[in-house]
Amino acid sequence: MQPVDSLTETRMEREAYSKVTWHIVPLLMFAYAAAYLARVNIGLAKLQMLGDLHLSEAVYGLGAGIFFIGYLIFEVPSNLLLHRIGARVCIARIMFLWGIVSSCTMFVSSAWSFYLLRFLLGAAEAGFFPGIVLYLTYWYPSRRRARTTALFMTSLPLSGLIGNPISGWILQSMEGWHGLAGWRWMFFLEGLPSIAIGVVVLFVLKDRISDAPWLSGPEKALLTERLAADAAESEQVSSIRSTISNGYIWLMTVIYFLLATGLYGISFWLPTFVKAAGVTSVLKIGLLTAIPFIFSAVCMLAVSHSSDRLRERRWHIVLPSLAAAIALVVSIHAGHNLTVAIAALTIATMGVFTTIPLFWSLPTALLAGSGAAVGIALINSLGNVSGFVSQSLMGWLSTVTHSTHSSIYFLGASAIAAALLVLAVPARMVNK
Repeated sequence: MQPVDSLTETRMEREAYSKVTWHIVPLLMFAYAAAYLARVNIGLAKLQMLGDLHLSEAVYGLGAGIFFIGYLIFEVPSNLLLHRIGARVCIARIMFLWGIVSSCTMFVSSAWSFYLLRFLLGAAEAGFFPGIVLYLTYWYPSRRRARTTALFMTSLPLSGLIGNPISGWILQSMEGWHGLAGWRWMFFLEGLPSIAIGVVVLFVLKDRISDAPWLSGPEKALLTERLAADAAESEQVSSIRSTISNGYIWLMTVIYFLLATGLYGISFWLPTFVKAAGVTSVLKIGLLTAIPFIFSAVCMLAVSHSSDRLRERRWHIVLPSLAAAIALVVSIHAGHNLTVAIAALTIATMGVFTTIPLFWSLPTALLAGSGAAVGIALINSLGNVSGFVSQSLMGWLSTVTHSTHSSIYFLGASAIAAALLVLAVPARMVNK
């Protein structure tokens, strides 16, 4: 690349990254929103499904959680495959499979068929999220990843914002249509967007900087140099062996386990928490559960922008985690005061959802190459075991105590533990 003055280079860099963001992030957001909706729409479906099939809360918790067993088994192989053959083919393949399995959940007729299809959905989706986190490291240096990951992950609250009211409408308006329950129609219809987006990914997504026709030659060279400089300046772990033996990677795995406990607790149980506050209409529950996701999307972007601007990671995770824990406890004591309960659950959701994209700025600052492919998948897959453990435990607690209070205390304790462990990660490693 020809030498350029610093002003021109700064302008070129800004424009180049703007092109990258506009060409890859919106598509990834649509894909992840479809994936997440297919994963957590069971939270609304249970309001009809358990009664229709005569299933208990414990069966629901185990079924919601068993998704993560399939996820765990196939996560690392899927991420290594993406690193080897590229994101375009791997992400399209994942989306085809999970769309088909998600739609097939309409055929559930017993606890065992419920368990089987949830396991298969986890196996189909394995590798998607860590694959995207890995994929973003091929385009962005460390200093830009928190805001980019947060922008991508706003698809989580947006999927709840858009998906929950739609799911509630399907459950209520399509109940009994052609002799089928509303929850069966919901599963069938909400699996179809994943298949459609998979086709788009196959033809539109580009694997790396060198493949992008919308970047000029000098822009490609500049962005490649930025990635190389970023790797040279950091204490990155790049081999598979050093990744597995690194104590901080295992610490981050525990942290993510605790943060993901809150994420899935809110995602799978928020409709139940709202119902416990005194709301009975499925459509109204769907509309009310959209409120926390509106504020969460804004909070994720604002806090991640602050984190990148200040080059500070740890306290930007700790403070939202503690706020979530306090708000969860407040929601318990709101009783049937719907306004206070929704406000508290909104703050809790904001805190929980904000921590996730910021967390991923920790391991991606430490990992590179094959080490990144394995490390990100390892953290995500083992951390997501919390989805199985927490959902099974919350289902059991709700069945035994006939209340959601103990489950909410459990989520609050997990958030506090995560906040304390984040402070054990040295600032010099991650504040980049």
